[in-house]
Amino acid sequence: MPGGADWPSVSVVICCFTEARWELLLHGLASVQSQTLRPEQLVLVVDHNEDLYRRLGVYRRLTGALLGVEVVENSGPRGLSGARNTGVKAATGDIVAFLDDDAEAAPDWLARLVLLYDDPDVLAVGGRVEPVWESGRPAHFPEELDWIVGCTYKGLPRVAAQVRNVIGANMSFRCDVFERVGGFNASLGRQGDRPLGCEETELCLRASMASPGTRVVYEPAAVVRHHVPATRGTLRYMLSRAWSEGVSKAQVTRLLGRSQILGPERRYVRRVLPRAVLAGLRSCAHDGDVGGLARAGVIVAVLAVTAIGYLQSLWQSSSLPARASGSVIYRLIRDNSGGRPSD
Repeated sequence: MPGGADWPSVSVVICCFTEARWELLLHGLASVQSQTLRPEQLVLVVDHNEDLYRRLGVYRRLTGALLGVEVVENSGPRGLSGARNTGVKAATGDIVAFLDDDAEAAPDWLARLVLLYDDPDVLAVGGRVEPVWESGRPAHFPEELDWIVGCTYKGLPRVAAQVRNVIGANMSFRCDVFERVGGFNASLGRQGDRPLGCEETELCLRASMASPGTRVVYEPAAVVRHHVPATRGTLRYMLSRAWSEGVSKAQVTRLLGRSQILGPERRYVRRVLPRAVLAGLRSCAHDGDVGGLARAGVIVAVLAVTAIGYLQSLWQSSSLPARASGSVIYRLIRDNSGGRPSD
């Protein structure tokens, strides 16, 4: 495992925005501090929340538990992209790794990520994100849709392999990637009352296009466990996230101007989802598993809503009727989900 002078140094960035995740945040920080490969630096970015920033300062003084953690405030626009860019600016390591504020890293997480940087053509490495369901996985929630809750989904490689993009809750980049192509696009990510995303996808694509021949790698042995509250297992939340995913993918397509970037999504729709639907139907027919029928139906519904969100977002600048009808559909999903869905 890495750890000698010849291996790159690592800065870990965690972005936080709410006191509601306080205990989860502390567990995540502790998991980074106990890595087998100790990071050179641990940066905690507070996203425009003065109360949380002050609470962290008091907690540090009273307990000493955050000694060695650099706590900074987001100096950019409100949102995850701005917070991550603030973390990048503060980072001093050769590699910048990111962990969500509601995730906990396995002890060898950093070591597994850094090992792949032995190849100079690797510009980013991401790992596996395992869901930890607050109330158990709902019977209607198939593993093929775990991307909805920010986790690794069934259909991704089972061994280290080249991919288009990493997953935001468990990712790392060479520091010089940000020097060459800039940071996360602040126009992506959470916007208003929509939990948009794909900022890490856009960055990976932009970096790969700027440096032909380089690779983004997925290493499933680098594991983090991601907390999933019960509210994210509802059909309403799933459809809200599906809509936002379609809108986000359309934004990335417009920004980069290349429809070919959706190749992984096409393969996922053609190969992974049909097998999942058939598996659910067979489970219902052969084993009497009503959940199998529910999973099949949810997959179809999520796919349809994602596609509508994508098409509506692409057409919104040129088609008023499409924009109006799409906005109505989104409002219905949002209102039925009980307000703003969160990432």
